[in-house]
Amino acid sequence: MKKYVVKEIPEESFFSQPIYLDDQFILGAPETSFSQELRSALEEWKFTEVYSDGEPKDGSFSQNADIAKAAERLLSADSENRDALLTYADEFYRLFQKYTEELFTMVSQEQEINFAAVTENVQVVCKVIQHDRRLLLWVQKNHEPKQDDNYQASHAVKSMIIAVMIGCVVKFTPQRLIELGVSALLHEIGMAKLPTRLYLTRWTLTPEERKTILTHPILGYKLLKSFNFPSVICLGALEHHERENGTGYPQKLSGDKITLYAKIIAVACSYEALTTHRPYKKAKDKHTALMDLLKNEGKQYDDTIVRALVSGLSVYPIGLYVLLSNGKKGQVVDVNPETPRFPIVQVSRITFQTTPQVSVVRPLTKEEIY
Repeated sequence: MKKYVVKEIPEESFFSQPIYLDDQFILGAPETSFSQELRSALEEWKFTEVYSDGEPKDGSFSQNADIAKAAERLLSADSENRDALLTYADEFYRLFQKYTEELFTMVSQEQEINFAAVTENVQVVCKVIQHDRRLLLWVQKNHEPKQDDNYQASHAVKSMIIAVMIGCVVKFTPQRLIELGVSALLHEIGMAKLPTRLYLTRWTLTPEERKTILTHPILGYKLLKSFNFPSVICLGALEHHERENGTGYPQKLSGDKITLYAKIIAVACSYEALTTHRPYKKAKDKHTALMDLLKNEGKQYDDTIVRALVSGLSVYPIGLYVLLSNGKKGQVVDVNPETPRFPIVQVSRITFQTTPQVSVVRPLTKEEIY
């Protein structure tokens, strides 16, 4: 084993292999953060060196601590103070998206992703969504990608939030919810190995370029397997472009041959892609995107999963601008699964529950909003 001087180990780094005090005593597992408290304890007991077959890596666990603290502030905030809630939710979302951007950067630079660190962060996101899914849906609009290299991270975070929300609707256990979240967050990680011009181009891809793009689920699967992620998570990444009718890729699986996590990620990332602007297409409003998925032309998606998406988001999702039957324009600020056709809408500073008497007529186009 390699010998490391305690005072030279970067604070909040973590080792890729167990840390030992000697040949027999294990000081910490691979995911253990080398905190200031641990350093102080070692120095107090006169231990100047530790041993490991791995190497210390920076960053992930200090980020985990920041994300956990942001989540704690959000979860403990006064539920009646909407402005504070949205401020804390925005901070939490910003930190998690930055973390996700760095995961994609690490892979593009041939660095390994730590499974335990990712799981820890996804577990925190699951808690936030279970506490109040509306908050992260609300602040998503503040975090649209501003640079080409942010696109995949933005898609990953939004798809994961939607997938976890679906998992909550179908009543996944906490463990399965976390596994689903990890798989959804990293379902496009294979894209980190491809040139950005392939998926951000405004022009039609050549047959060779399209063939290259179609390799990303396989690349992602191989990467996650090499990082020792569980098979159920790796398969979610491999199969998220498979379709119920067998028209997907890379294996043309159909029906029950597609794993459940992949079925959920397929719906979540398709909805996210439909509602987000890309260089090669305009975004659809959220209501139209939901209706497209509900039609399920060609039976590409699992009907149960699509219905769970609609149940979680409602027919008129949070953030949607709508025209009301009284001629006024408003924005959906809350939904009630028991009355999906009658969301809570804000007009100017007034918030009210829509009813058969004052109902939503249709979504507004972008030109009509302003």
